[in-house]
Amino acid sequence: QVQLVESGGGLVQPGGSLRLSCAASGSIFSIHVMGWYRQAPGNQRELVASITSGGNTNYADSVKGRFTLSRDNAKNTVYLQMNSLKPEDTAVYYCNADISTFSDKYYYTEYWGQGTQVTVSS
Repeated sequence: QVQLVESGGGLVQPGGSLRLSCAASGSIFSIHVMGWYRQAPGNQRELVASITSGGNTNYADSVKGRFTLSRDNAKNTVYLQMNSLKPEDTAVYYCNADISTFSDKYYYTEYWGQGTQVTVSS
């Protein structure tokens, strides 16, 4: 059983900052890509940022220069530092990871967190 547990969402004023964390737990053998997606009301879920086990990152154009994604492989945890937040960043943010388990070490399954609300408003 694998779980992704998210934390750090909330309400912040425009221009403010938030830090999201996502910790993977369970019978984990390896994690390839970890990242964050978001979904605003009426919109499709979109990639915010992702990071490989080697540290290579990928960002949506809308967040480049404002968001920073980092990863602690020893803790199976990924962090999304969000600065200069804008009202259009308001969404439910979902953690995502490609994980293999000890029962099947070479097959990766995609897992999702439960989502955390980020609201940017004055």
